Amino acid sequence: NHFYSLSILGTQLYGLMCPFNSKMPNDKREAAEAHPSNIETAVEMDNMQSSLSPTTNVENTGDDCVRLKEVVRERAQRGTGQLLSGIICINILFLGCAIVSGSAFKSVTITAVQRQIFLIILLLLTMLWMLFYIVCTYRTDQSPQSKDSHAAPVWLRAGLVLFGLLSLLMDVFKICTSVGYLHCDSAVKVAFPVVQAVFLFVQTYFFIGHAKDCVQLQTTISRCGLAVTLSTNLMVWIAAVTEESIHHTEVPEINISVSYRNQSSHKECKCNLSACETFKEAYCFLYPFNIEYSLFASAMAYVMWKNVGRRAKTHSHHSAKFHVKDVCLGPLMGTGLVLAGLVTFILYEVDIEKDIKRRNTALFVHFVMNIVIVSLMSAFSVVGCVIYRLDRKKAVSENNPSKRLDVGLLLGSSLGQFFISYFTIVAVVATGARGVLNGLNLAWGVLMVLQISLQNYFIIQGLDQEQHEAMPLTNADTPQEHAEINVVEVGSCTNYSPKSNLHKHWKRRVLKEICAFLLLANIILWIMPAFGARPQFEQNTEIKFYKFTMWASIVNIGLPFAIFYRMHAVVSLFEVYLIS
Repeated sequence: NHFYSLSILGTQLYGLMCPFNSKMPNDKREAAEAHPSNIETAVEMDNMQSSLSPTTNVENTGDDCVRLKEVVRERAQRGTGQLLSGIICINILFLGCAIVSGSAFKSVTITAVQRQIFLIILLLLTMLWMLFYIVCTYRTDQSPQSKDSHAAPVWLRAGLVLFGLLSLLMDVFKICTSVGYLHCDSAVKVAFPVVQAVFLFVQTYFFIGHAKDCVQLQTTISRCGLAVTLSTNLMVWIAAVTEESIHHTEVPEINISVSYRNQSSHKECKCNLSACETFKEAYCFLYPFNIEYSLFASAMAYVMWKNVGRRAKTHSHHSAKFHVKDVCLGPLMGTGLVLAGLVTFILYEVDIEKDIKRRNTALFVHFVMNIVIVSLMSAFSVVGCVIYRLDRKKAVSENNPSKRLDVGLLLGSSLGQFFISYFTIVAVVATGARGVLNGLNLAWGVLMVLQISLQNYFIIQGLDQEQHEAMPLTNADTPQEHAEINVVEVGSCTNYSPKSNLHKHWKRRVLKEICAFLLLANIILWIMPAFGARPQFEQNTEIKFYKFTMWASIVNIGLPFAIFYRMHAVVSLFEVYLIS
């Protein structure tokens, strides 16, 4: 009786000390449904409540309440850190966009030197924070214990290193060019590529070693530092896109071939070096790699920012190996398209500045080649989508920042090509333009929209299938007995019937062929616009309909996103290939 009375007393004291405990499940469930990131905290609260019983003494109950309050306080700090870092990122981006846009117009008094000073300040601040983080995590007691296994896969880090090296080469050419103008130009134009080169080295080392970190200590400072890193890379990207657009765009006379080659910005200042023009052409040629590097780094910084304070479940990631012998037809057809595309691209670059007849021939060949490529890609994407629909597998969504970012970047970057294609379609249809070139331009715009839509559906279905295959075996949140049942079910499904196993192998083989073909086709569609093929400025229909200033703005805004879409599609298709 005494023990029973004490248990009743303990229960009443627990109710007085934690009056909100009885309402916690509903509140917690509503919070988890309102925001997916609250799920982990909700699980912690469940575990905490399940450990409590009416016979718990007052001291243990007080400890549990303290731990519960610490969890709530941690959630509040996380929200504060996200809000503060978001405000910092938005202000840097808006200020930077205003400065970069102002320096792009000759009528505005903001000069390129002032823009570069602003970028130098951002680069130095970002490097200081990265070095601070590297030094802090070098100590074993400060090293993050939680890692996101999905973040920064090996091919993404390899791409970052490759584009970083080519961007470093671009900075070397810029330094050599600017040195030749030191006698009559500002020294800031030499300092900027030097600082950027050091920044490339520090940032690449930072992401290679720490891109998978889920930072648990000094979370507010880490979020603000990653927000500055994200905004700095976006500003470098915006500045590079703007500078490249200025190099590639010149107001033309209607019915005269548009020349968008690099025009010297030093008309009154002569270079002291004989190789200045060569260096200038070289670094203009390397602009696309610097643009891709900035976008890759921005994506990795965003994933790290989302992972701050996140306790990722450590589990063994499913192994996937690349075997060339698994595919044959897809790589052969893709390689053929790449070679044919390179030939037509070279002919386009050579003949586009010639007389009207050769220019029209170059445009005709370019349009036909692109129509063939996107038509084949659309057909292959349809076959892949049909195979995924025949599988009838229910996709399992995973609350992982890197996975959500992959899909978000794929859909977001595709809007750039949609933007250009729909403006082209409207201009050609509204003006009733006649002729073979206008018909091919219209067909190219329609097929491009269709191909991107089908390819996005195919890639997203492939990533969802990967999660469905991997979740039963790798999801640490699934109870052990359930995981064993799922393994048995998968094993029985694949080994029960040789016919079923053969059918599954046939579908996987076809999916690998499709991924290999689409991967190579996206590479050639990335090469052509990234290295100078801009037929949008050679067609007078859009220029007359929208006027050159508006049309140039449309192309210069949409085309960088369209180029990035092709590179990101290559990465996503490679991942789908590995897990197919």
